[in-house]
Amino acid sequence: MQAADWKGRGRTLDIAGKEIFVVQQDGGTETLLCLHGFPTSSFDYHKVWNGLSDRSSLIAFDMIGYGFSDKPPEFDYTTAAQADILEEVLKRLGVDSLHVLSHDYGNTIIQEILARREERGLGFEIKSLCFMNGALFPETHRPILAQKLLIGPVGPLFGRLIPDSQFAKSLASVFASGTRPTSDELTNFIALFRYNNGKKIAHKLIQYMRERTVFRERWLKALRSMDFPFRFINGLDDPVSGRHLVKRFRELIPEQKDIIELDGIGHFPHFEAPEAVLKHYQQFRENIRQKS
Repeated sequence: MQAADWKGRGRTLDIAGKEIFVVQQDGGTETLLCLHGFPTSSFDYHKVWNGLSDRSSLIAFDMIGYGFSDKPPEFDYTTAAQADILEEVLKRLGVDSLHVLSHDYGNTIIQEILARREERGLGFEIKSLCFMNGALFPETHRPILAQKLLIGPVGPLFGRLIPDSQFAKSLASVFASGTRPTSDELTNFIALFRYNNGKKIAHKLIQYMRERTVFRERWLKALRSMDFPFRFINGLDDPVSGRHLVKRFRELIPEQKDIIELDGIGHFPHFEAPEAVLKHYQQFRENIRQKS
């Protein structure tokens, strides 16, 4: 599938004056929200989309600043702002209960959502949560060079001037050596990154790396408060948040034991190993159904 085909499946919602790109697909009485990460988009899920829709109605959207959504240069791209938009999207779509499958920065946004759940409640019920690779704790995050440059003093200039070839090389470096994207797939990633002048705001999007330190204890407490089914699917060969993250997760949240470890898979399990992710995710949901 090409990025343009994915765009054809969706529509935009006006959320507080900003256009947010949303894709929906009917598939069942339960709703599954799929959240993407940095610096990509909901297009990441296209390889598992049809498989996920076997038993669930699906929702995915591009966070503000990403993919086919608006990328206003003046916007304050905080995790709190992204979580606000998530809550408003679900409200507009009339969702009052859902399962969540999230990746990378999407995990961080869900940590913020979980903190809000504990502090003041949500307008929807989380029925289950499945994380894929993504740095949950600042001490385990191992950013690649491009991320270090974006968050540093040269970030605004680097974001604007980074050649497409360097962007592609940096992105490919977090995949496992045997599952790296094709040149055509990388072209799609580049197009989505560049859409709506995305290069000009890349340095703003990555400020969440600092927020992970500021809100570490609050977000860790939120993870420890989970009282619904949880599974973690992790590509171990991810240099950013692979096997070292799994080790730390077990140390900090020992009560959560449902962890699927995928050897030979990097940062994007749903893109690199879609069949394995579908198998493990569908098994997770089936286990929930059998217990209900």
